[in-house]
Amino acid sequence: MDILLTHGYCLYEDPHEMKVMKPYPPLGILYISAHLKAQGFDVSVYDMTFSNLDAFREYLESERPPVVGIYSNLMTRPRIVKMIDLCALAGSLVVIGGPDSANYPEEYLERGANVIAIGEGELTLEELLPHLARYGPDGMEHIQGIVFRDGDGNVVRTPERPYIADLSAQPFPDRRAIDINRYMQTWRDNHGQGPVSLITARGCPYTCKWCSHAVYGYTHRRRTPENVADELELIIEEYQPDLAWYADDVFTIHRSWFFRYAEELKRRGIRIPFETISREDRLKEDIVQTLEDMGCFRIWIGAESGSQKILDLMKRKTKAERVIEMVHLLKQHGIEAGMFIMLGYDGEETEDLQASVDLLKRSDPDLFLTTVAYPIKGTPYYKDVADRVIALKSWDEGSDRDFTVAGRHSRRYYQHATRWMVNEVNFHKQRQSEQRSVPRLAKAFVNVQLGRAGMRLTQHEVESGQ
Repeated sequence: MDILLTHGYCLYEDPHEMKVMKPYPPLGILYISAHLKAQGFDVSVYDMTFSNLDAFREYLESERPPVVGIYSNLMTRPRIVKMIDLCALAGSLVVIGGPDSANYPEEYLERGANVIAIGEGELTLEELLPHLARYGPDGMEHIQGIVFRDGDGNVVRTPERPYIADLSAQPFPDRRAIDINRYMQTWRDNHGQGPVSLITARGCPYTCKWCSHAVYGYTHRRRTPENVADELELIIEEYQPDLAWYADDVFTIHRSWFFRYAEELKRRGIRIPFETISREDRLKEDIVQTLEDMGCFRIWIGAESGSQKILDLMKRKTKAERVIEMVHLLKQHGIEAGMFIMLGYDGEETEDLQASVDLLKRSDPDLFLTTVAYPIKGTPYYKDVADRVIALKSWDEGSDRDFTVAGRHSRRYYQHATRWMVNEVNFHKQRQSEQRSVPRLAKAFVNVQLGRAGMRLTQHEVESGQ
């Protein structure tokens, strides 16, 4: 074995995730696995999703991989710190990649990691692995896109590695390296249907100040429609999923690509229910109609706030009023509308929270999820509030999600605000439902009374008041 690839997400050790029970395969390391195997490397993948640290330790003791590559994100830092220790005990060199280590390379090096890979991992590991096998973690200055400590203990950051230009030339994710069927079965057991996820592009060019671009920067690189259709066709053939999840940041971002992809699926006779994410400014009547034709059953819109002032502060470049129009348009086409709402962004006042409630009432999405804003290191938002950031947990035990901002309302305030928002919207929905039911009850009463008198009115006559 040349390298073991893994991650730190453990479904059954996260109470919140166990309530949701919607695990997704780690596509990032599956892409890296496929690339390295295509280059002749001996690669294994240890999927932590359905495992735990004890089982991981036993695996390391048994296999003794020379190098372990670990994907890091906000959710998994505390567990990854422990995994680094386990790798050291097994005599393995540790390479950490992903957004969290890109923002905290020195901290991960201090915890025992040997190398931090910044950006995409495929080409970096392709060059790094032969060097580690021959020389160990020394003399790596010529390898682009990494951070490490030299022989004097100094932190060395090498020049950035260019991004992969032709994503369609990359092999599909190495799904056979893990148990995809277990993911689908977990979904089916808890939600009735099982999806398989895929991505059509990498990166997002938008400038939302709170969003991390630590891995792909502000690039946006698309695969060809034919290449994506090939992958989806293979997924359907091998796994027979009930649904597809396009895990793109903005699925409909490229108009002409989108229509070409829809046409390619139609040409192949592929129509599978799917959900994905978009923005209000990337939805129009013809796009929504095509989404319906393709089988889309749900679109998540990053509304974030009902206050245009807050959206502008975020540099979101979207319009709150148009979100309402697009939610209505989606529902007219039989597509469920989900919505993301963010509370607590810097500058938010009570009237801005009320604007978000009003947005939810007026748009009436089928689902909405809320989060309280937190400053992720490396983002423009973090830089704006850096002198006021307060960590509520130690670095090893927490993450950027445990940051609060001095001068902002307390966490308890936002817990109450979230409950108020949810209750207000649910009450509004209930009231609207009751109001709609009153005319129906009245119609029924009229029909009964007139029927008793030997008279009958058509439904049209009752509705039109004739």
